[in-house]
Amino acid sequence: MTLTVENLITDYGPVRALDGVSLNVPGGSVTAVLGANGAGKTSLLRTITGLVRPSAGTVVFADEDITRLSVEDIARRGLAHVPEGRGVIAELTVSENLRLGGLWRGKDAAPVEEIYEMFPPLRERQSQPASRLSGGERQMLSIGRALMARPRALLLDEPSLGLAPRLVSQLMALVRRLADSFGLAVLLVEQNARGALSVADRGIVLNLGAVVADQDPERLIGDERLRHAYLGF
Repeated sequence: MTLTVENLITDYGPVRALDGVSLNVPGGSVTAVLGANGAGKTSLLRTITGLVRPSAGTVVFADEDITRLSVEDIARRGLAHVPEGRGVIAELTVSENLRLGGLWRGKDAAPVEEIYEMFPPLRERQSQPASRLSGGERQMLSIGRALMARPRALLLDEPSLGLAPRLVSQLMALVRRLADSFGLAVLLVEQNARGALSVADRGIVLNLGAVVADQDPERLIGDERLRHAYLGF
C-alpha cells in the first residue's frame, strides 16, 4: 500500500511552498520529512490530503491517482492526517472524540477498546472532557482518533511538539510499531530530527519547498554538513 508523490508543486499566490517534491512511502515503513520552519513540511501534508490544491504533480496511493479528489474521498481511500496542534474537540469526552474519528466508517471502525489498549492513559480518562488532558494525552487522543478509521496511511505533523523527552521517545516507538504491526505507510513530519530518524526507514530533508536530501537515516546522521545546515544538530 504505497504512497507516491511525484514532482508536486504547490503555490500560495506568488509564494511557492512546494517546488517539485517527490517521495515514496511503502506500506509498513516510516518516512521522516525534516527541515526548518517554512521548509514546506506542513504544506506537503496538506497537499497530499487535499486541503490544498497543487499547481502541478501527482499523488498516487495504492495505485490510484488521488491528486484531485476531495478531502473526504481521500480520507475514504485510507489516508489519515493528524495535523499539528493536537486538534481534539475540548468539550467532548475522550470516548466521544474517539468515536467521532470512526463515525464515517460505521461498523468497520476500529473498536474503541483497541485504542485504549494502545494508549492506556486514555482508558483511565475516557469519561473526562478532552480539555482536562495533558499535552501528551491530547496527542495520544489525536492519533487514536485517526486510527479509529482503520487507515492504511498515517500522516503526522509535528507530533512531538511540546512534549517532554520521555514522551517523545514513547511516541516515536509507537510510530514505529504502527508501521510494523499494522502495515501503515507513515509519513512523519518532524523538527525533532534525531527522534524521527531513530525510527524512520527513510529521511527526506526539505528546504524552501525543495528536496535537498533523500537518504537512509544512517547516511543523513553521518553527513555532518547536511546536519548542521538543515537539521540543527
